[in-house]
Amino acid sequence: MRLLKFIWWSCLGIVCSIFLGLSGAFLYLSPSLPSVDALRNVQLQIPLRIYSADGKLIAEFGEMRRSPLRFSEIPPDFIHALLSAEDDNFANHYGVDVKSLMRAVAQLVKTGHIQTGGSTITMQVAKNYFLTSERSFSRKFTEILLALQIERQLTKDEILQLYVNKIYLGNRAYGIEAAAQVYYGKPINELTLAQKAMIAGLPKAPSRYNPIVNPERSKERRNWILERMLKLGYIDQKAYETAVAESIDAYHHVAVPELAAPYVAEMARAEMVGRYGSDAYTEGYKVTTTIDSRLQNVANTAVRNGLIDYDQRHGYRGVEARYPNKTRSEWLSLVQSHRAVGGLEPAIVTQTEKSGILVLTTSDKEEAVAWETMKWARPYISANSMGPKPSGPSDVVKVGDLIRILRQEDGSLRFVQVPKAQSALVSLDPQDGAIQALIGGFSFEQSNYNRAIQARRQPGSSFKPFIYSAALDKGYTAASLVNDAPIVFMDSSMDEAWRPKNDTNTFLGPIRLREALYRSRNLVSIRLLQAIGIDYAINYVTRFGFEKDLLPRNLSLALGTPGLTPMEVANGWTAFANGGYKVNSYIISKVESRDGQLLYQANPPRVPQNPGTVSEQGNVQTTPASVTTPDSTLSQTPAIAPQIIDPRNAYIMTSMLQDVIKRGTGRRALELKRGDLAGKTGTTNDSKDTWFSGYNADYVTTVWVGFDQPDTLGRHEFGGNVALPIWMQYMGSALEGKPEHLPAEPPGIATLRIDPVSGRAAPPGTPDAYFELFKNEDTPPPMDELGPGSSPGTPLPSDESAPMDLF
Repeated sequence: MRLLKFIWWSCLGIVCSIFLGLSGAFLYLSPSLPSVDALRNVQLQIPLRIYSADGKLIAEFGEMRRSPLRFSEIPPDFIHALLSAEDDNFANHYGVDVKSLMRAVAQLVKTGHIQTGGSTITMQVAKNYFLTSERSFSRKFTEILLALQIERQLTKDEILQLYVNKIYLGNRAYGIEAAAQVYYGKPINELTLAQKAMIAGLPKAPSRYNPIVNPERSKERRNWILERMLKLGYIDQKAYETAVAESIDAYHHVAVPELAAPYVAEMARAEMVGRYGSDAYTEGYKVTTTIDSRLQNVANTAVRNGLIDYDQRHGYRGVEARYPNKTRSEWLSLVQSHRAVGGLEPAIVTQTEKSGILVLTTSDKEEAVAWETMKWARPYISANSMGPKPSGPSDVVKVGDLIRILRQEDGSLRFVQVPKAQSALVSLDPQDGAIQALIGGFSFEQSNYNRAIQARRQPGSSFKPFIYSAALDKGYTAASLVNDAPIVFMDSSMDEAWRPKNDTNTFLGPIRLREALYRSRNLVSIRLLQAIGIDYAINYVTRFGFEKDLLPRNLSLALGTPGLTPMEVANGWTAFANGGYKVNSYIISKVESRDGQLLYQANPPRVPQNPGTVSEQGNVQTTPASVTTPDSTLSQTPAIAPQIIDPRNAYIMTSMLQDVIKRGTGRRALELKRGDLAGKTGTTNDSKDTWFSGYNADYVTTVWVGFDQPDTLGRHEFGGNVALPIWMQYMGSALEGKPEHLPAEPPGIATLRIDPVSGRAAPPGTPDAYFELFKNEDTPPPMDELGPGSSPGTPLPSDESAPMDLF
């Protein structure tokens, strides 16, 4: 009896000691326990996602890949697999499973090391959200206390939802939806039972049971989970056998954008970081851009094709590398070490024949490249010269050479090389400046330098319309005559005389402004700028958004010598396309929070539906633009774009720029068979920069082509045969099926028959008379009103700022 009493009191003492110890620990730790209420409003890190205007994913930015699910979106099969693997008593315990804890204690006593923590899913939620991974008794006890609190305040469904969205599952995947995308490239609800069991086996040790790194070990755990599901009655024998027989097909799926627009994505990312700081990467913002996915795809193709066509006109610069005397497996490893650039895939030549070559691609296939696609490959010598034509494939490549191929729509391969020249394309909606498509270079992987917004290059003759527009506002007309003749400038600040010339080195004498523009006569532009005055011209041109400090205060301005980005040029051209209004380009249409709340809605100044009128004196009646701030646009009325030039000026300029396409340097665009296109080519000295800017009332598009380090593109390369073909391919597809659309004619426009020799109103019977557009107050008088000693045409005001010699 004494022994029994001793045992009884000893046990009671131990129990009381344990109770008192636990109570003391609870009293000691409870004040420092975090509030479980925070779990109801927990904000998981979700990456920044960028979308096109029509909902296509462009890019995702953030360290963690995560796509949180609601409990109703979690497949029941996955829940069963997870419970079978992690906590089969989850539905019955209150946060702590005593049996699991005792088993963990027994393993600790037996081995002297912590083998398992005996944690339930609730305890893991407590650890993942509130604690560290430190292995200590105090941390474990805190975890138990938190689990008990969580069970009292949250439902089992809420606990599971928190768990599956938080857990790390390897390869930057946080949460089961991200893991499904990383390992299988599909959402969790589209996975097979075996695939769900595979993911359910990852929380225990994501690196050890990773199906990519350790497929055999992960298969063993998957099958163990499936066996547990069978024993627990979650699946039947047939489902078990089918799942166990399934092979391991997981591999790393990189997040592939639905739309290739990396330069757009980077612009949107930078703007979001500027607005929200580092939170932009973690708060799950959904950014919708202004980009039209169809137009962006068209732009991608147009720029790639245009650069490849230019590149092939100048010959083959040789293979990227040579790997002779290698085995097939060595070749495969080498070719897979090279990445695609702008859609141009690497390949290694394995055989040369008269009809073409065989190449080994990154997909471990040998495919044919026809000789027809290789005939262009004359050896490159310089921008102006090439070697002899090749007589066969062996003159171009050898076995073991690393080359580039382009997969065509029919699946065949085309022999190409990565172009050295670069290009930028910007397409805007002239009504509000929304960017419809943007290309910043041949390949973002090759160079993330965004030439559309960062490269300042001389626009050449594509800048002349702004000078002509200034002249129209100064009293000149499209029929005014200006002398296209040699001119020499010399003053004390110049080391030698400046003798500008036309690109053809010819002179046409007195010529109408309309003809001078479509023929792109440099000397007329210079005389025009000299006549209206440099200060006046600079002040006028700044209306289009150009920075005054970037505009040279000399007559070279008439030839397009300021350094401007393609975006700035396109922005300026929108005023001609929309009737004279100033709009600003923008890329972000709206920003939404992780729960779909609208945080920002773009409210750009727009062209009004009822445009401003023109007074009898020709003054523009305008409405100022509303002032907006980035995050206050949700409650604002639509902003109105300011009118910066007379709508009649814009209308006449459009008519003159249409002639550039109908009979001038842009005649190639007639192939599009549209009557609503207007534009202008641009080529700088030595063809270092080539441009084409053009529009109708729907799109304004600017294309630039050149080298990053300015160098000649070749003596026969101009805006009309380098930049214009890219513009044509883009605009042809963009406008396909759309009716012709030009800005409406504003009031105050007169149409008169004009004598082409004098520029005056033509009397009946005048040979070759034509119809010309004028502002009402600028209509020319008839020939019989010329005073004594007057000469035909509009006289040029004198400009004494620069001496001028004619010869």
